Amino acid sequence: MSTQHCLGLVIGSAIAPGQVPGATATAEASGFDEVWLAEDFFSTGGISGVALALDSTSRVKVGLGVVSAMARHPALLAMEISTISRVHPNRLIAGIGLGVPAWVRQMGLYPPSTLAALRECVTSVKSLLRGETVHQDGQVYTFENVTLTYPEVGKPTPIRMGVSGPRMLRLSGEVADGSVLSVAASHEYVQWARNRINEGRKRGGRTDDHPITVFAIYSVDADGAAARESAKTTLAFYGQHGANALTDVYGISDELNALIATGGYDALLAGMPDQWVDDLTIAGTPEECAARIKGFYDAGADSVALYPVATDRVDDIVRLTADAVMPWL
Repeated sequence: MSTQHCLGLVIGSAIAPGQVPGATATAEASGFDEVWLAEDFFSTGGISGVALALDSTSRVKVGLGVVSAMARHPALLAMEISTISRVHPNRLIAGIGLGVPAWVRQMGLYPPSTLAALRECVTSVKSLLRGETVHQDGQVYTFENVTLTYPEVGKPTPIRMGVSGPRMLRLSGEVADGSVLSVAASHEYVQWARNRINEGRKRGGRTDDHPITVFAIYSVDADGAAARESAKTTLAFYGQHGANALTDVYGISDELNALIATGGYDALLAGMPDQWVDDLTIAGTPEECAARIKGFYDAGADSVALYPVATDRVDDIVRLTADAVMPWL
């Protein structure tokens, strides 16, 4: 694990494109280490959002995360990453994942093998960024002597994987330069995920750093109860899709699915235990939020990226975090 912990902010898809430059500049001025531009189909674009964010700042690291391996051929994705990084060297982090399955299926892009898709995408992007020629006929992607005209120069952009299940986490440890973990992760899940990543690193003979960033639903307010109630609404939105590796590790998959079966989102929101909000989000007073952030660091996260639920007042949340949460860290 890296010796220095980072605090990040997740913006992008949740806010309009015109707000991206100002929100990113505010985050940099407020002392955040990273800003992540989520790409949720079909909202604000991640790659264009990253370009806007980098153009409006000078210091903060900017993460593309997480972009779908299926929505762009790896050759085009490498081309976009290299174009951005040559103009803004050593500031871009590229996160690649499968994408939300329902959205990917809407475009008819769900792969026959998700593991093959991510392995082929990540390894080929890294090769192309190094200036290598890629010629292969894979399970998912085909390359016929593809070479970037403008590959990266200097320090390569780290390619991280946005993944959640055990096999994907092992793959990330084997081939990626870091991992991005989804919102609604518990501290127990972060510990479990790091162990799976380390299994993959051992398999791949990796000895370099492998930073782990955790995205976290975030709601902060002087009224801690109001903050938790706000976070609960967002947690129910993500939870309505059902059980996954995060809920399996936390031990609530059966209870979650039973709630959803009785009435979907509304039933989940009404029946969700308060403990789930405490454990699966960062919500409460500034001091309570700082304690939750520290808990993720202790569990093995190198960076915690806060995903504000109050998307209509991101600048206010950023300033409140700088003034009232960061001093506790």
